Amino acid sequence: MNYKEFINQIENFEDQYSKDIDGSSYFSFPLAPILEAETKLAAPTVKSTAYFSMEYGLAPSIYNTLQLNRPIPEKNKFFKHQVFSNYWISDYVFKIDIHKMLDIPIYSGGLGVLAGDTVKSMADLGLSVVALGILWNKGYFKQNFWYKYGQVPEELSWDPHSYPGLIPLKNRVRIPTRQGELVLRLWKYYVYSYDKKHVVPLVLLDSNLPDNSEHFRKLTDQLYRSDQVFWRILQRSILGIGGMKAIDELKMRPDCYHLNEGHAAFALVEKYVQLADKSRMAAEKKKFVYTCHTPVAAGHDRFQIAELSAIFPDNYVEAAGRFGKEFPDSSDANLTFICLDNCRHVNAVAQKHGEIMRLQFPHFASRIDAITNGVHTHTWVSDPFARLFDKYANVFGDWRRDNNRLKEAGRLLKNDNFRRDIFEAHQANKCQLFKAVKPWKMQENVLTVCWARRITNYKRPSLLFHHVEEVLNIAQKTGPLQVIIAGKAHPMDTAGASHIQNIMEHVDRLNKSHKFFKVLVLENYDTYFGKLLSNSVDIWLNNPLPPFEASGTSGMKAILNGVLQLSTLDGWVVEAEHDDIGWIFGWRHHGPEIGDEGNLRLEEDSKALYASLKDAAALYYRTNNNGAVDIRSPWIDKMIHCVERAGYFNTQRMVQEYKAKMWA
Repeated sequence: MNYKEFINQIENFEDQYSKDIDGSSYFSFPLAPILEAETKLAAPTVKSTAYFSMEYGLAPSIYNTLQLNRPIPEKNKFFKHQVFSNYWISDYVFKIDIHKMLDIPIYSGGLGVLAGDTVKSMADLGLSVVALGILWNKGYFKQNFWYKYGQVPEELSWDPHSYPGLIPLKNRVRIPTRQGELVLRLWKYYVYSYDKKHVVPLVLLDSNLPDNSEHFRKLTDQLYRSDQVFWRILQRSILGIGGMKAIDELKMRPDCYHLNEGHAAFALVEKYVQLADKSRMAAEKKKFVYTCHTPVAAGHDRFQIAELSAIFPDNYVEAAGRFGKEFPDSSDANLTFICLDNCRHVNAVAQKHGEIMRLQFPHFASRIDAITNGVHTHTWVSDPFARLFDKYANVFGDWRRDNNRLKEAGRLLKNDNFRRDIFEAHQANKCQLFKAVKPWKMQENVLTVCWARRITNYKRPSLLFHHVEEVLNIAQKTGPLQVIIAGKAHPMDTAGASHIQNIMEHVDRLNKSHKFFKVLVLENYDTYFGKLLSNSVDIWLNNPLPPFEASGTSGMKAILNGVLQLSTLDGWVVEAEHDDIGWIFGWRHHGPEIGDEGNLRLEEDSKALYASLKDAAALYYRTNNNGAVDIRSPWIDKMIHCVERAGYFNTQRMVQEYKAKMWA
């Protein structure tokens, strides 16, 4: 593709984007890698992959921030964050006010952030990939706190037409339905490598067009709207069917289709419908691979054939039944089954998750591999730790090019200078966090614990407060504690919302204890706060009910920055159990039964949590006595082991495994 061809595909180029794109630059980044990537994706001689995901957390406010040659509109700026704490006076007067660009709001949580990290590592490795997703016109939702009610969702409004790096194309694709054609506009966003030498195009589908009826226009409003089955079916069809049509419309030639979760399963249906010679489908199926992300039942979509028949023409319904019925007399199409039964390769997202998937789907057990998730090192490493790794380049080498080099941290275990430097880098991060929440008077030499992730039942967000008097006892006798909590519950997840309400009620009752036990609950947890918190606290608390956490990645961001883990044994942590990265507590899954995700084991696991927290607090205050640091402390051993393991838990290694095991 040349420059003229590139700009000719952009809708309203002269009026809207000509000041941001020229023959050499694209929103202040180099244009050449875009033209090269587009050329490769259209070339029949280049091996390329199409990667489908319902959401992408790209974190452009903290990494590879593209620029507009005009002011960013208020709609696309960061909004103020409310804090609910047991230090009431600050809650009433202050909010966290950070001036930055709004993250492109096409993600809800960990799945989307992982997809964003994956695409960034694909770009870092110079792979020929096109990513496909949906342009969510109203994002996920804006979270508000209201005392006595907990989380109160609010509609988010942003402007995709003036978001740096996002361009609408003239191209349209159409999905046939019984209510008429569903017309989709295509957008593009280019994900650059860390060195700006390569890109992965992200194609986003959008139904908000005058060509569509009102109810069709709203289909790409809110991510994971689930109050109507009609909505869920068509949103998944936009990704799977629309994504395949977009690839054809843009004349791309991938030889592998990677379905990130079952949301994209209708891509297989579309491939079958397209074939004039249906006997070719056996060969076409070999081009599809599938990554499953959840052992939780709610994460697997099933749709009644009758429901599909009310929406789609007969040929689509027949194909969905052909590939989605688990048994000949089934009355529904199972999207997970479509992927398991028809994709050439299937992978779980951690070694433990692979074990659980084989229990869940015994008929497919022999085909299920496990490729452990990671995080994008360049996005999530803090500036003080990047400078630390550069300072010890004789050990870490070119860690930016090869993220696995961080595993060499163990060589510095006995180096007193490094031990002092790593603790000081951590304290610099901690001060940066406390600057953001300055009105709440957090103290840098007080043990600070964070729980931050999607709020849902099996993650047990309120476990720390189950017997809160035990935590108060630790804070009074062993040393003061500071706790930060953040996360969103899906608007339809009543159990998750009740956890937020429960936490807020506990916090409200702790006002008299704030001098030795301070708790902050932050609203609108996003990638900006994900980085700030995972960089900066002393302990990352992770307490899902085993074995229902497929992987989890927030703790991987934390270990990259030397933050210790306090975790149950689930997801990725199983693979780091013996690596001395913190404390592991609580019930452990074993045996051939997955168990009951409704049995939260709060009583036994809260007691185990308090025992480990007491040990951690005792070691912290032996290490950091009001700023006097014992650099020989086992606490610093654990920090170094954390960085060492971050050399494995990264998306660069993960994508290399995808390339070798899944795409080949």
